[in-house]
Amino acid sequence: MATSTAASTLSLLFSHSRQPSVRAPAAGSHLHLPPRASPSRARCASSDTTATKHRRPADENIREEAARLRGPAQGFSAWYEPFPPAPGGDPDERYSLDEVVYRSSSGGLLDVRHDMEALARYPGSYWRDLFDSRVGRTAWPYGSGVWSKKEFVLPEIDSDHIVSLFEGNSNLFWAERLGREHLGGMNDLWVKHCGISHTGSFKDLGMTVLVSQVNRLRRAPLSRPINGVGCASTGDTSAALSAYCAAAGIPAIVFLPADRISLQQLIQPIANGATVLSLDTDFDGCMRLIREVTAELPIYLANSLNSLRLEGQKTAAIEILQQFNWQVPDWVIVPGGNLGNIYAFYKGFEMCRVLGLVDRVPRLVCAQAANANPLYRYYKSGWTEFQPQVAETTYASAIQIGDPVSVDRAVVALKATNGIVEEATEEELMDATALADRTGMFACPHTGVALAALFKLRDQRIIGPNDCTVVVSTAHGLKFTQSKIDYHDKNIKDMVCQYANPPISVKADFGSVMDVLQKNLNGKI
Repeated sequence: MATSTAASTLSLLFSHSRQPSVRAPAAGSHLHLPPRASPSRARCASSDTTATKHRRPADENIREEAARLRGPAQGFSAWYEPFPPAPGGDPDERYSLDEVVYRSSSGGLLDVRHDMEALARYPGSYWRDLFDSRVGRTAWPYGSGVWSKKEFVLPEIDSDHIVSLFEGNSNLFWAERLGREHLGGMNDLWVKHCGISHTGSFKDLGMTVLVSQVNRLRRAPLSRPINGVGCASTGDTSAALSAYCAAAGIPAIVFLPADRISLQQLIQPIANGATVLSLDTDFDGCMRLIREVTAELPIYLANSLNSLRLEGQKTAAIEILQQFNWQVPDWVIVPGGNLGNIYAFYKGFEMCRVLGLVDRVPRLVCAQAANANPLYRYYKSGWTEFQPQVAETTYASAIQIGDPVSVDRAVVALKATNGIVEEATEEELMDATALADRTGMFACPHTGVALAALFKLRDQRIIGPNDCTVVVSTAHGLKFTQSKIDYHDKNIKDMVCQYANPPISVKADFGSVMDVLQKNLNGKI
C-alpha cells in the first residue's frame, strides 16, 4: 500500500530527473510540425502541379513519408522506476523501457518516468501549439490522439515501430439536456466519449503504446524473443489487444472469465484471430493465471500491471484540456475497476501542470459499482486498510474487479487532487444509463456508474450547478446491448426499471395506431 504522503510521492514522481543534462538545440530545430495532411491521396489528384506539389509521391505511404521526413533525435527519454519509491530502497533503481520487466526489485509496481528537465526546456505554449497543430491530420503517426503527444508518451520510439489505428481524438459531448433537466440546471456538463474508438473502448489508448513497444522489442536491432502478447480481461482489454496485435502481425493470447462478458466483447478477439481461453473463474483468477504463464513462456504481459498502457491512457486527459482550449475543468469523474485509469488521468493532468501547459489540475472522482467496490470501502475507512474482496456480478462487467492491481496508484491520484470515491448500486447505475440515453446518449453501464456518482454528488451539493464537469465514458453502449434489453424489458430481478421504454404491440389498422399515439403522446399531436 502507498504509505508516503501524496505530496512527497508526487515530488518524487514529477521531480526533475538525475540524468545527465542534454544540450537543448535551437528552439524548434529537433521538433518538427508534421507536414500538412492532404485531403486526398496524390494518386487521386488532378494534374494541376500547383495543387499537388505538397503531397507525397503516389507510391509512398504515410509511414514511408514519416521516415523520409524524420528529423534528428529529439533528446527526450523515459524509463521505469519503482512506484511508489520503496522506503530504504535503491534510489537509483531504474530500468530501460526496452527491458521486459513488470515489477520493481521489491515486488512493487513500476511507473514510466520522463526526463521532465529536458521537456521543460520548452515553454508550455510551445507544447500547446505543437499538439494543437497535429489534431486531425493524417501525417504518421501524429493523426492519432495518442501519438500526437508522442514526446509525452514514448519519446524514443521510432515512428516505423508504432502500431496505431488512429485512436483517440474522441468526442467531448455537451450533455446539455441531461444537465439542465435532470441535474439541477448544470450548464457545463460534458461526457468524454472514449468509447468512440477503434474497438469501442478507452483501452485502445493504452494498447497502441504497449503493442508499439512490443513491436520495437521484436524487431532489429533488439530482436527480443517475444512470441506473443497475453492478457487477462473483462472484455475490453482483450478486444484492444487482439486488434492491435492483428494489425502488427503479433500473436495475441487472452484469458477471459467464462460467461461474465458480453457477446459483443467476446466476438472481438475471436474475429481478430486471437487465441481465446474461456476460464471457469473471475477476472482476478484469470489475472493470476496469465501472470504465471507469462513468467514461464516468452509472452509479453499486457495487463495494467504493465505501466506502458497508462502512458497512452493519460493522453485522454491532455485531449480534454485541448478540447477546452487548455482550460481546466473543475471535476473529472472516472469509472474504476483495476484502477489504472484514474491514475492515468491524474498523470496526464499533472504532467501538463508541471510543464506549464495549464496552471492547475481538476478534482478527480473514482466511481465504482457497489458490487465491486474495494476502493470505495478503502476511502470510507479513511485509507486505513485496503481489503480485497470477491467481486459480485454487476452489469458494469468491465469493472467487476475485487483485487485491483493499481490501488496504490489510485490513492496517489485521489489524495493529490482532493478526490472522492463514490459507488453506485445496480439500480442506480442502470437508471442513470437509461436516463442519459433519453437525452441523446447511448451509454455503457460503466458510464452509468460514473453518472450515478454525479447524481449523488449533486444531491450532496459537493458538485455545484456551474461547475465544469467531465464524465468519462469508457466504452461504447453498443458493446453492452443485453443490459439495455434486460432493462427495457423490465427483466431484471428486484429492479423497478423506472425509465424502461418497451416497444408497444399494436394491430395494423389506422384506428388502433391512432388510439395508441393519442394515449402515449398525451395530446402532443
